[in-house]
Amino acid sequence: MNQAVLSGKKAVVEEITEKLKGSDGVVVAEYRGLTVAEVSELRRNLREENVELKVYKNTMVKRAVDELGFGDLDETLKGPNAYAFSKDATAPARVLAKFAKKHDKLVLKSGIVEGKVVDLDTLKELANLPNHDGMLSMLLSCLQAPVSSFARVIKAVADAKAEASGEAPAAAEPAAEEASAEAPAAE
Repeated sequence: MNQAVLSGKKAVVEEITEKLKGSDGVVVAEYRGLTVAEVSELRRNLREENVELKVYKNTMVKRAVDELGFGDLDETLKGPNAYAFSKDATAPARVLAKFAKKHDKLVLKSGIVEGKVVDLDTLKELANLPNHDGMLSMLLSCLQAPVSSFARVIKAVADAKAEASGEAPAAAEPAAEEASAEAPAAE
């Protein structure tokens, strides 16, 4: 084999290895039968979520996954495959699964999530999770709920004590002052 060809193949294997190491989420999908327009749409959808879609020869990917210890992925490396790489563990599965619902020719096979080879069922579960910002929002609402509940209880206790002592609740006082300030203007 020509030395230039051999060094080119080694470079491709190194590129794949680096992409696998640098990604928290990788999905293998068969794209046979998709039109150029559909693949362009898929790439656009993936780019919006910071996911990179690449097509490599399966033999090159096989060498890279064997080198990294992901040998369980070997059985899915048949046919025309596209590989989606992302720093977000759920983004590739979510975007590809959403696209596959509309385009039945895109078939998800398996993937690697945070250093573990996962099957199709796990990819489907990951596809149902929200994106990173959505998860942070859910976490914030969970953290905020006890604090806001505590604040409401404190306010209710303060209002109850104010009513028991004969004073008007603190929230009602500014409204009473505004009403008395508007009364002379109306006359």
